[in-house]
Amino acid sequence: KASCSTSNIPVKRVSLTSCWCNDPSLDLLIWLFCRNLGKSGLRVSCLGLGTWVTFGSQISDEMAESVMTVAYDSGVNLFDTAEVYETGSSVRAETERGLSRKHIIEGLRGSLSRLQLDYVDIVFANRTDVNAPMEEIVRAMTFVIEQGMAMYWGTSRWNVVEIMEAYSIARQFNLIPPVCEQAEYHYFQRDKVELHLPELYHKIGVGAMTWSPLACGLLTGKYNEGVPESSRAAMKGYAWLKERLCSDEGKKQLSKIKELHLLADRLNCTAAQLAIAWCLRSEGVSSVLLGVSNTEQLLENLGSVRVLSQLTPPLIAEMDALLGNKPRNVKKEARR
Repeated sequence: KASCSTSNIPVKRVSLTSCWCNDPSLDLLIWLFCRNLGKSGLRVSCLGLGTWVTFGSQISDEMAESVMTVAYDSGVNLFDTAEVYETGSSVRAETERGLSRKHIIEGLRGSLSRLQLDYVDIVFANRTDVNAPMEEIVRAMTFVIEQGMAMYWGTSRWNVVEIMEAYSIARQFNLIPPVCEQAEYHYFQRDKVELHLPELYHKIGVGAMTWSPLACGLLTGKYNEGVPESSRAAMKGYAWLKERLCSDEGKKQLSKIKELHLLADRLNCTAAQLAIAWCLRSEGVSSVLLGVSNTEQLLENLGSVRVLSQLTPPLIAEMDALLGNKPRNVKKEARR
């Protein structure tokens, strides 16, 4: 069923299907843009479908099923869901939260039951847990893989030090290390994906699966003239987004977004397609997760793979100059 799980557990799952699609014109396009997840052997479509916010709260089950069908038929083989993506509320015992061995194993078993799957290709540990020793987390992830419940494991919203600690423990005790980190990445959130994760990719093979390429819709231009009633910023629980848009920094970002729209017009693409293609061009990014509320948005976003070839070094330099926030690699500069 095309709906996300419904219990508040910070353990994320991604299930994968075949990389081939039914439309021959799209088939070659998507196949050419399949990438290895980090330095693992797992091949994923460069664009995946995320279910944060929209599934289970913003769109109907029927629309969710349509979106997943179109994504699959278009060659997408990466679907991201999690039990934390829910609208219902429930009171849960303390042992049903966090990244303890008990919770990781029981949480994944529960998800597999709801998803009606024997296994998922990759299970993510979402945010670190100060109450769970890192060795316990790595051993639990190794256990679910060895039991056939998952093929790989990754991290989500972990910092570089935490990822390296997990990797070191895995190597020390002959356990299985993470292969991927999920991180927020867009025009105005760059440091982690452009500075820190590439170093991890080259050192230990950890790839990047990024999310929020449109910054909650900000980069599409929908907020240029205010906050539409049907937008995410108008939803309950998103007052922070509305406040961000009205802040001085938010107004500066909206001004830059208008200039980027002109650049997208030059390339004969939409602002959303340009923003997603810009994410895909970054070193070490295995896949970008899309968040859409209808099939029209999905098809538009999938068209970003056609824009990727137009992002030449001079064009990227022009975008960097416009954004004015390209991260500086102090280590590289010091070696020169």
